Amino acid sequence: MIISYLQQLYWFFGLVLVQVLILNKIHILGFITPFLYIYFLLKLPTGISRNLLLLLGFILGITIDVFSNTPGINAAACVFLAFVRPTFLRLFTPRDMLDSIVPSFKSMGISSYIKYTIVSVFACLMALLTLEFFTFSTFGMLLLRVISCSALTVVCILAIESTRRR
Repeated sequence: MIISYLQQLYWFFGLVLVQVLILNKIHILGFITPFLYIYFLLKLPTGISRNLLLLLGFILGITIDVFSNTPGINAAACVFLAFVRPTFLRLFTPRDMLDSIVPSFKSMGISSYIKYTIVSVFACLMALLTLEFFTFSTFGMLLLRVISCSALTVVCILAIESTRRR
């Protein structure tokens, strides 16, 4: 039990450091940035309480905001993801498996996990980048950025997931 909490703490700090020190400085073609810190929220166990999930989403987002000098945009997007995550899990996980699993290729199946990851990342980045753009006058550019950042983020998450032991 305590090892599980330590592993989650390790992932939290590791993903925040990677995001802040490395990934926030990567802008492929000037606008495609991977948002790997979302992986922390995707990997939390399904048995976690909704209040704790929302709190962890806020803490993760506000930590990224502090280091990225963004005024609460990441916190809002992470809380949104934490709010819709149980719904996405119910959509892509068989009813009998939803009790207490850690979402992964092994626990959900490859197809279900990929669908869950794509939908979750797209929803989170749609919220994040809409708040960042704060206008729909350039909706085409917003949609292009959401799709491209989502694709890169999903590829990074699936690469990490495929190399993990469990």
